[in-house]
Amino acid sequence: MMSAGSKFMSLRLGSFRVTSAAFKPSGRIPKNYAGDGDNLSPPLEWSGVPKGTKQFALICHDPDAPLPLGFTHWVVYGIPESVTRLSEGQKPEAFVPGINDARRQGYTGPYPPTGHGVHHYYFWVYALREEMSLKPGLSRSQLLEAIDGHILEQARIVGIYER
Repeated sequence: MMSAGSKFMSLRLGSFRVTSAAFKPSGRIPKNYAGDGDNLSPPLEWSGVPKGTKQFALICHDPDAPLPLGFTHWVVYGIPESVTRLSEGQKPEAFVPGINDARRQGYTGPYPPTGHGVHHYYFWVYALREEMSLKPGLSRSQLLEAIDGHILEQARIVGIYER
């Protein structure tokens, strides 16, 4: 398992950037992208892709969830280097779906406990130096272990949500 002090958290962020048309960095995620709304995955786009990128992986994680390791909302990988955006409601069949902490493939939107305060949702995109043939259904920790040593750069956008 990865701890907060793992090498994944310490990689230098360069010109690689993730944005969303749905929310600004550190801005509120609209309800239609939340578990108590329409539960659609938000549109994401990335730029400044590092030279040599062959594939991307994506993880959405809430470290504020009242669980020992937080809560992972989305794991998707096998995204070709030619793809630099995911549309609203992107279906997991388009790429290789991992398994989130709800034990489902695809996206599960923010749904923090009522009154628990603001939660932060980190949408991480990993630029990988090679095409990886990974089986479907990997968890966040399994994916991070599999891509260890293959990450050129990582970027993120953080959104917030509260109920």
